Amino acid sequence: MALLVSLVLLIMVMLLGVSAALLSLQSEKAARGERDRDVAFLVAEDALKDAERDIQASGGPFAADCGAGWYERAPRGAKPVWQQVDLSGEACTVKYGARTSAVMETGTGFQPFRKPQYIIERMVCHQAGDDASAGAAPRYCYRVTAIGFGAKPETEVVLQSVFSKPEEAP
Repeated sequence: MALLVSLVLLIMVMLLGVSAALLSLQSEKAARGERDRDVAFLVAEDALKDAERDIQASGGPFAADCGAGWYERAPRGAKPVWQQVDLSGEACTVKYGARTSAVMETGTGFQPFRKPQYIIERMVCHQAGDDASAGAAPRYCYRVTAIGFGAKPETEVVLQSVFSKPEEAP
């Protein structure tokens, strides 16, 4: 009888140990996934800043279709450009540092597995009180959509911002 009770207690302790180990492994997996998402988020933010430097340094060229990452805003009623372009593909996007010579380490440790990419969409923006019909030159703002990658290839974060160049002094 004592042997039977000992075996039952031993099995219960073993089940508790196995469940604790599984819970620990799940927590570790979740922490790794969150860290990877944070890396992708930070890298996407860096891509937004790189795009802002790119906008300030140059003025185009803008195209209606796959134009090296610079686009004119889609006409009203059409899908926005950022929904039409494959952001994770490289054909119609600008890779981080391609125009600004910024450097980013990739592929080792906690680094992203590849450089982030972005597209820039030029839109006409008017400040309150502007009269677009008075023949004034349009004021442009730029919608930047960036994708950042984590250390694992399947981790991607997409961020978007609207950027306006500071007005030049007369």
